[in-house]
Amino acid sequence: MEIEFKFQVPAHEVARVENALRVGEVLQIDLEARYFDTADGSLAAAGIALRLRSENGQWLQTVKARGEGVLDRFEHNVELASAPQPNAVPDIRLHKGTKVGRLLKATLGDAALCQTFATEISRVVRYEYEGGSKAEIALDLGDVRTVDAAGATLRSSPVCELEIELVLGDAADLVPVARRWIDRHGLFVSTLSKSGRGARLLEESPLIAAVKAEPPRFAEAHGGAPDGAEIQRRVVAACLAQVLPNASEVAAGNDSRDIVHQLRVGLRRLRTALRELDGLAAGHFQPGWEAPLSRVFAALGEQRDRELLVETVQPRIEAAGGPPISFKTTARQTGDVGAAVRAKEFQLVLCELVGFTMSRAQDAPGDRSASATPATADEARKILRKRLRSLHRRVVAGGEAFASLTAEDRHRVRKQLKRLRYLAEFVGPLFGAKRAARYVESLAPAQDALGSFNDMAVASASYGRLALRNARAWFAVGWLAAMQRESARDCQRAIERIGKAEKFWRR
Repeated sequence: MEIEFKFQVPAHEVARVENALRVGEVLQIDLEARYFDTADGSLAAAGIALRLRSENGQWLQTVKARGEGVLDRFEHNVELASAPQPNAVPDIRLHKGTKVGRLLKATLGDAALCQTFATEISRVVRYEYEGGSKAEIALDLGDVRTVDAAGATLRSSPVCELEIELVLGDAADLVPVARRWIDRHGLFVSTLSKSGRGARLLEESPLIAAVKAEPPRFAEAHGGAPDGAEIQRRVVAACLAQVLPNASEVAAGNDSRDIVHQLRVGLRRLRTALRELDGLAAGHFQPGWEAPLSRVFAALGEQRDRELLVETVQPRIEAAGGPPISFKTTARQTGDVGAAVRAKEFQLVLCELVGFTMSRAQDAPGDRSASATPATADEARKILRKRLRSLHRRVVAGGEAFASLTAEDRHRVRKQLKRLRYLAEFVGPLFGAKRAARYVESLAPAQDALGSFNDMAVASASYGRLALRNARAWFAVGWLAAMQRESARDCQRAIERIGKAEKFWRR
């Protein structure tokens, strides 16, 4: 099992990082690797990387696959007696008897292997010690490239990354090591592996899919009855599985609407988890995590609101007979989300949250003054039942008079509905996955209705501010006010139906 942090190094920090790394005893390693897959990319699709690599002349055959945690990957290496021929392919029998070898064989089947891309990397390595653990710090500089039949480079992608890998000891000890490097050099978390870079090069215009939410895994935890601390860790890990890859993309300059949206969803889910699950193991969550998460969430929301005006609301207003209005977007605005995600405070929080998912109950990094004793499995379910029941009742009560509520109270109902949905998704498997899924499905119409209502409220506020200096915006203000009245009634009817939904948390 390989456990490591991977960071992208900003171009202006490369020299400083390399100078800092070369203090003391270091290793210089020249790496040359050839990666292999099937013609249809079945290994990449399964998250498997298969390669032949030379490390200062010693050839290794390696297979890697996604692990179960945020940072870990399954890995198996085999030293080769001699250098492989230029057209040689890996012998998968060398990984027989290993978990990753079985996964490789099952995925590959009878399909043939072919070389897909190659890497040339110059690596500088130093070891650091933290607590009782040993970490390898490696700076990789070079490139990933695709080649034609004659070996000529077709496309290439630069590599400039720092890896912090656990060699020996406790994975949680990687966190303070990673914090030091983030703090000194402004590194940002990257989930893009070299094999991932190569896979993208194989597509001339790759469409990078945003990572969506997946439910936490509880089945193997304490026989399917995890205590409060384990529930916290599993849910936070599931949230990070969505946040980290999307944040990695945005930090690297990808401002794709879907990726920005999914990062925003992931952060909302994560913040919900920190709020709603805190009582399961008091003091395990750090209060300082919220502010950096909130700032990035706000920056993502500002971009989303601008896109809503330009691409959705304004065309509808013009279709209704309103005047055209041009919204100017500055270069500073378009770069806000990437800068916000790369911000040191946010990256440090991501690092600490990853560490939290790897911590043991007795090592929880939160407030030591609070009780650190987690709720038992039975106590945790009782706490969750109470919280689900409370949120459900508050949402239904708010919906009974939604059309007549103040703007502030309507927004509160919408936030409560989102928290109810996410909490149900987080812990539903503990009470019965199918029943929980039906309940979550029953919330969807109300969430859609409230989402549409909120979009109009946000747009109305924006046009209202604009109307103070541009009279053409008054048409939009009036049109949106009329639309909101009908939308509010739709919200009220949708929320009323939630009251009839089967409560999955009942015994």
